[in-house]
Amino acid sequence: MAVIKPFNALRPQQQLSQQVASRPYDVLNSEEARTEAAGNPFSFLHITKSEIDLPPGIDIHSQDVYDKAKENLNQFIGNGIVFGEEHPCYYIYQLVMKGRSQTGLVCVSSVDDYFKDVIKKHEFTRPEKEKDRIDHMRTIRAQTGNVFLAYRDVDAVNRLIHDWQSDHQPVYNFTAADGIQHAIWVVNEQSAIDAITTEFAQNVPCTYIADGHHRAASAAKVSKALPDSTDAGYFLTTIFPASQLAILDYNRVVKDLNGLTPAKFLGSLQDDFYITHSPEAVKPSQLHEFGLYLDGKWYILSSRKGTWTEDPIGVLDVTILSHNILDKILDIKDQRTDKRIDFVGGIRGLKELEKRVDSGEMKAAISLYPVTIEQLFTIADSGNVMPPKSTWFEPKLRDGLLTHLI
Repeated sequence: MAVIKPFNALRPQQQLSQQVASRPYDVLNSEEARTEAAGNPFSFLHITKSEIDLPPGIDIHSQDVYDKAKENLNQFIGNGIVFGEEHPCYYIYQLVMKGRSQTGLVCVSSVDDYFKDVIKKHEFTRPEKEKDRIDHMRTIRAQTGNVFLAYRDVDAVNRLIHDWQSDHQPVYNFTAADGIQHAIWVVNEQSAIDAITTEFAQNVPCTYIADGHHRAASAAKVSKALPDSTDAGYFLTTIFPASQLAILDYNRVVKDLNGLTPAKFLGSLQDDFYITHSPEAVKPSQLHEFGLYLDGKWYILSSRKGTWTEDPIGVLDVTILSHNILDKILDIKDQRTDKRIDFVGGIRGLKELEKRVDSGEMKAAISLYPVTIEQLFTIADSGNVMPPKSTWFEPKLRDGLLTHLI
């Protein structure tokens, strides 16, 4: 069963919550973070993307960057921008995006559960991204990035969370610049805390990493490096019931065509796909359909029957893409480490794909139909993993509202 605990969150003063809250470190590059935090000394990007306070061009993985993050966090604490909760609490985090609401429980989850696969994974991680968060976490002695977990709905847990929201006011409630509303409640009564802990211990056999494989893996490795730290044995998570979640597409861009001209690349696709030119950008409308942006034009790629298998992994569009295009034609064997491929979350839209190709940075872009939450659960339950970057969840949790010190 899932082991969770309340914790003493480091969190901002109420009147500063909107200024502190920042988008996750891994959805912004350094320049975007620098622009977003400009004129806002309270932005948590000064801690999660601390290179913005150092000269442009600095190696973002250098120790100077992590030391600056530690310095900035200490200043936030010393200046009273953030403070530590007096007693361990649970927190309820509600996000509303375009009228759709999802509500999760913020807690710390057991690292042992991660190692024992009580917390189930569906992706491998990229070593360089793990190392970045390990170095960040060990230097500042805090987990700033929330791991987004999911679980199959438990009615009793849903009721406990709903009842607390109904009977109490949120400590934070604001709408960010991107239109997403963020509200957080503090669960600080021992009877409610005990009831939530008991429900998870008795009725939640496992949780699933929806978003944050690198943050979870890094926290697990830091726990091994800090065996004397009780806090390091747990990591920051927000756990959502499956019924409230939506997965967006997670698209690909590639830097080269493995020596092929655009025409020869298109020709090489014909064995596995029906190809149709599209006068407009292609957002796939069904499984086994892809969009291809190449040489200023969009195409619909429809998989031919017999070019995929019906097992939980083989039926996925990300697997079809991996086997029949990336590996077979472009010789991209490992998406985790190959520098010729990059990933673009669906929230950025198809225009971002066109921009990356039209700029000359990339040669082609491929749009995908999103994975379903049940597909994710089925694959994780089977012990298999998806190709990297198969899922993109929105809305995303904000950094800085709740931090776990270690």
